[in-house]
Amino acid sequence: MLKYITSRLLMLIPVLIGVSILAFSLIHLVPGDPARSILGEKATAAQLEALRNELGLNDPYVVQYGRFLGHILQGDLGKSIQSKESIGVELIQKLPATIELAIFAMVIAIVIGVLAGVIAAVKQYSWFDNISMTVSLFGVSLPIFWLGLMMIWIFSVTFNILPPSGRLTTGVELNTITNFYLLDSILTGNWVALKDAFLHLLMPGIALATIPMAIIARMTRSSMLEVMRQDYIRTANAKGLRKTIIIFQHALKNASLPVLTVVGLQFGLLLGGAVLTESIFSWPGVGRYVYLAVLGRDYPVVQSTILVIAAIFVFVNLITDILYKYLDPRIKYE
Repeated sequence: MLKYITSRLLMLIPVLIGVSILAFSLIHLVPGDPARSILGEKATAAQLEALRNELGLNDPYVVQYGRFLGHILQGDLGKSIQSKESIGVELIQKLPATIELAIFAMVIAIVIGVLAGVIAAVKQYSWFDNISMTVSLFGVSLPIFWLGLMMIWIFSVTFNILPPSGRLTTGVELNTITNFYLLDSILTGNWVALKDAFLHLLMPGIALATIPMAIIARMTRSSMLEVMRQDYIRTANAKGLRKTIIIFQHALKNASLPVLTVVGLQFGLLLGGAVLTESIFSWPGVGRYVYLAVLGRDYPVVQSTILVIAAIFVFVNLITDILYKYLDPRIKYE
C-alpha cells in the first residue's frame, strides 16, 4: 500500500506540470488585457505599456511560464494583479467556504442518492422506482444557474424564507477560528450564527447537490440490481435473514465500490470550486474567486488556482482508491 501511495504521489508531478502548461496557455488565449482591466478605459497607451512591462506581460511566453513555474517550485503561488495580495493567502481564506459547501452538498447527495437508489432497486419497476429515476434524470439535466435563480426567486424573493446570498447576514457576529462557519459557531457556542450560517448554506448546498445526488442514485440502483441477482443474496433470503440485513449488510456493501468511485469524482469536482453555484449565490469560495479573476484577466490567480484544484482532485482520487482496500480486502495494490 505504501509503495502504491508513493508512486501515485510521484505521478502527481508530471500531472501538475501538464496542468500548469495547459492552464498557462489557455488563459493567455483568452481575449482581454489585464493592464486595461486595472487602469480602466481612460488609460493612455503609455500608461498601459508601462504597466504591461511592470507585470512582465510583454515578455515571451516561455519566459513568463518559466517565471511562473519557478515561483511554484518555491511554494509561491504569486500575487494577484488586481488585489496585489498573495494568492496563497487568498486561497487559504477562500477554501474553507468551498469545502464547507462541498461537504454539505455531498452529505445531501449521498444520503438521499443512496437511499433512493437502494429503494428503487429493491422495489424495481414500482412507482417509486419510476418517479425517483425520472427525478434523477431531471437532476442531471437541470442547469445549475437556472435552478439557483429559481430557488432565489421562490424562497428569497417570493416567500422570504431563506437568505439569497453570502455566508452570514450582515450584523450577525461570529468569531472565526477555522473559517468553517458551522464549526466555528459550534465551537464558540454562537447558536444565532449557527442557525444563520445553516440557512445560508441550504439553497447553494441543495442546488450544488442535485447533479451528484442524481448520479449517485442511478449508480446505486444499477449496482444494487446487479448484486441482488447474485447467489449469496438468494442464499441469505433462503436462510431467512431479515430483509434490512440482506439489503444493507450484504447487498449495499458489495455494491458500494462503483458508488464510491462516483462519490470521489463528484466530491473532487465540488472541491474544485462550483463556479456557477458560488457566483449565483455570491458564495465567497474558490469558484467565485476564479470567476472574478477571469473577468478581471487576473492571470496569476487563474493559473495558480487551477493548479491547486488539480492537486486537490488528484488527492481526493487517491483517498478514494485507498478506501477501496477497506471496503474490499481482495483488492491488491502493487
